[in-house]
Amino acid sequence: MQPQRLFLAVAAGVAVANVYFAQPLLATMGADLGISPGTVGVFVTVTQLGYGLGLFFLVPLGDLLDRRKLIRVKFVVLAVALLLVGIARNAAMLIIGLAAVGLLAVVTQSLVAFAASLSAPAERGRAVGTVTSGVVIGILLARTTSGALTDLAGWRSVYLISCGLSLLIALTLFKAAPQPRPHLSYYALLRSTARLWTEEPVFRARALMAFFIFAAFNTLWSSVVLPLTEQSLSHTQIGAFGLIAAVGAIAASPAGRLNDQGRGQLVTTAASALLIASWLLIVWTPQSLWPLAFGMIALDLAVQAIHVSNQSRIIELRPDAASRLIAGYMIFYSIGSALGAILSTALYEAAGWIAVCLLGATFSLGALATALSATVSRRRHPHPGAARTRSTVRR
Repeated sequence: MQPQRLFLAVAAGVAVANVYFAQPLLATMGADLGISPGTVGVFVTVTQLGYGLGLFFLVPLGDLLDRRKLIRVKFVVLAVALLLVGIARNAAMLIIGLAAVGLLAVVTQSLVAFAASLSAPAERGRAVGTVTSGVVIGILLARTTSGALTDLAGWRSVYLISCGLSLLIALTLFKAAPQPRPHLSYYALLRSTARLWTEEPVFRARALMAFFIFAAFNTLWSSVVLPLTEQSLSHTQIGAFGLIAAVGAIAASPAGRLNDQGRGQLVTTAASALLIASWLLIVWTPQSLWPLAFGMIALDLAVQAIHVSNQSRIIELRPDAASRLIAGYMIFYSIGSALGAILSTALYEAAGWIAVCLLGATFSLGALATALSATVSRRRHPHPGAARTRSTVRR
């Protein structure tokens, strides 16, 4: 099972990297296509909006269709979208291509649900943690890779190489036994996904937390390229900060194990406090890059620990609806990421780096408040957790 998890982790990392390739390249892509620095955040925003649509309309299909076949198809179509970005000749073509990349990159979440479905209940958190480690590394190394490739061969090479990798994954995806699937129409599937918000209070809390942590995450990663570019750092140097922050990936697998041991709430509360503290370091970026490096590590540790705990916890609610639960949860991730990206770049141009850090700290405070509220609610109304299973989803 471990080699399969590792394959899924690598595949998830490759897929999710496509959503983040543009972040250290915003200034370069904007200059190439005549877009002002204050609006280059649109590249990230359209990708995240496409991701949000894919989460709602594509990821739930994993509970209805064969997950392996669905994953292969998504990777093939993703390759086509990446090709479109790589050959884009104007802003409109690029934006359409990036939106399509976001739409298909949700195969990442299909891989998480696939890994969970192949694991025994007692190891589900660990499986989610392993694949999420791949996701974390993919997100962070995306910036390093795209920066280095841009310096060597131009920003278009980033998307063309990823196109080839996506096709390779589609061709080599291992075989797996078919998973049980509910007898639902596509419309009923989408409706049941939407109803999770009203049916599951734990899901609501975890989804709201996802909104806050990824709004904070993208507040940093979408805007930090701007002050670093002003300090005359190259694309490779800017991307290297992704390597530093990749230390945060170590939080993913341990967080999954702690959730399997029933300590997920403690993880999310402590990590939310760390998320707030990270901004006390990041705010010094214009004066020194050392505080930024340590702040990035702290921020990514916090975000990934919360993220793994959240996903592990919600899958426990209804294992048979794993794809729908992850889809609903990740919609809030996408909304938060898009909001953080567009607000941070605009705010930097209008008010500077301190204002960006205040925005990130505010989002982080929202995550802590949500975690504390969930802790109080859980003590008042204990949840049976993984012991509870449901064989069908209410329609």
